[in-house]
Amino acid sequence: MTSDTLTMDDLPGLAGRELGPSSWLRITQDDIDVYADLTGDDNPIHVDEAAAAASPFGERIAHGMLTLSMVVLPLREIYRVADARMGIVYGYNRIRFPRPVPSGGRVRLHATVADVTTISEGFQVTLALTFELEGGGDKPAVAAELVLRHYR
Repeated sequence: MTSDTLTMDDLPGLAGRELGPSSWLRITQDDIDVYADLTGDDNPIHVDEAAAAASPFGERIAHGMLTLSMVVLPLREIYRVADARMGIVYGYNRIRFPRPVPSGGRVRLHATVADVTTISEGFQVTLALTFELEGGGDKPAVAAELVLRHYR
């Protein structure tokens, strides 16, 4: 499940490498409620059991952005650059939420190194991410490209 420790010198040759999967991560109703409180996104499909039951989803579901924001723990499990002086999230490309995550559902992260480019003092790495939903079939819960920068 875990990847080898990577170094800055490894990064230029990583394009095309598959990473993961990570361990399963459960998204609880408490996670959903806290996220709703923090962001103000109190859409009933996330927080109201009766309203969600009457929706096309049939139950409360996690916010797509909540699922995406939980990327750090599983990503650290499958991708870590040990000798970078600093690493930052530079941004995301093409975020999609093809399958809802039900309250209490479990996801795990898969990644492919889509691109590595040289930048001043380091590298920019684009990871094609998918969050697999346990029991969810072939369609991912989240698909996105994460752009990271690692500095020497």
